[in-house]
Amino acid sequence: MASTRVYFVTDVHGSERCFRKFVNAGKFYGVNVLVLGGDITGKMIVPFVRQNDGTSLCNYGGEEITLKSQDETDKMLKKVRDSGYYPHLTEPKEMQELQADRSLVDRLFERLMKESVKSWVELADERLRGTGIACYISPGNDDSYAIDEALDSGDHVVNPEEKVVDLDGVHEMITMGHTNHTPWKSPREVDEEVLTEKIEKMAAQVKSMRTAVFNLHVPPIGTIIDQAPMLDPTFKPVVSGGQVLMTSAGSTAVRSSIEKYQPLAGIHGHIHESRGVVKIGRTVCFNPGSEYNSGILRGLLCELDGDRVKSYVLTSG
Repeated sequence: MASTRVYFVTDVHGSERCFRKFVNAGKFYGVNVLVLGGDITGKMIVPFVRQNDGTSLCNYGGEEITLKSQDETDKMLKKVRDSGYYPHLTEPKEMQELQADRSLVDRLFERLMKESVKSWVELADERLRGTGIACYISPGNDDSYAIDEALDSGDHVVNPEEKVVDLDGVHEMITMGHTNHTPWKSPREVDEEVLTEKIEKMAAQVKSMRTAVFNLHVPPIGTIIDQAPMLDPTFKPVVSGGQVLMTSAGSTAVRSSIEKYQPLAGIHGHIHESRGVVKIGRTVCFNPGSEYNSGILRGLLCELDGDRVKSYVLTSG
């Protein structure tokens, strides 16, 4: 059969602009398969508080902004969504209640996340149905389990988490969004032993490792694609000689599994700063990086031909 073109991105963290670029990339790059590999939800709510005089107030980027017209409000709503945050139109009374009760904020945040993911799946279903372009979207360590139902709701989009999927009759893909532990204590962090168990369970179902793709959110440890800023006890980057010190933040389980099974390719994310490519034995491992908060979509366009990666390029746009 002909080779298969895959476009892979990761860590869009709620950015509406990046997600739309991802969906449109299928036709733009002429690919057969789209893969969004985890950390798809945003990190924060931005309230838009309606005032008695018809204006709205929002705090964005540390600045309190007065929106004097519907046009100004609409433009700011789009800017917030494109940056990966969740805008919430509210009244002063509800705002006071949210400020007084953290549990209300948590419930609102969960609702907005679920609504956002559901709308993304519906958009991808609509745009890609009938195109012949397969689309896989999975969660990452930052994503709450609350979004899983929305992720599973697509009739064209597939959530491949902890499954083996057939990409084209030749290439199989295993997917895992869980990571090893981080300082942030995100929802899908587990011990390395658990990561090993999850990978082994999927690997046992793979028919041919020579043509398999390991879509594992956390990259292998000790590589150029797992380098993250070293943090002090207050979570601030450690600086020496004017330079931020870097440290390996990848997974021993992921590295061991790649060394053991030697799949065709590994596609990873998780660590935004470590855009790059590295070989572990015969396996080519990629991390396209992330600049979601700037609306820039970092990606990987690669062509799989049997048991070789025929070509690849790290994209940006």
